[in-house]
Amino acid sequence: MSDANPSHGSHHHRKQAPAKVPTAVITVSDTRTLETDTGGGRVVECLEGAGHPVVCREIVADEPSLIQALLARVLEQEDLGAVILTGGTGVAPRDQTPEAVEPLLDRVVPGFGELFRMLSYEEIGAAALLSRALAGLVGGRVVFVIPGSRGAVRLAMEKLILPEIGHLAGEAVKTR
Repeated sequence: MSDANPSHGSHHHRKQAPAKVPTAVITVSDTRTLETDTGGGRVVECLEGAGHPVVCREIVADEPSLIQALLARVLEQEDLGAVILTGGTGVAPRDQTPEAVEPLLDRVVPGFGELFRMLSYEEIGAAALLSRALAGLVGGRVVFVIPGSRGAVRLAMEKLILPEIGHLAGEAVKTR
């Protein structure tokens, strides 16, 4: 069977995807405040510009237990469709977001990190291999973990998250 048939494959799923995905934005940083968090601010701008409501915005220190506790609390919100975490995705000792988030995921979506690094490589070269961006599903919601720099946020939001957030959120709901 061919995916060219609109009743099969991703085209069919996209037609059923929610147009507006209520999303929480969490910045992982030991130093940022809401006023200085330009990466998280850019995520909010992109979401709102695309019509996705931001249901909460938080900043949490780069401590795995604190990240996990905040993510668990945010995921308790009934109207939530997605969570985007920015920051803590590099290889420095304090960069612990992937280690904190991955054990909470029901399923990992490996293509997200792979595509992010590929697209990042096109922009910044071999330094892209330092990114540990990831995505997955938990409790019927989609969770994205992306770097906190404005350039990385722009890339992730414009090329990957915004084009697919409705589709992923719609598929994630089916796992509830």
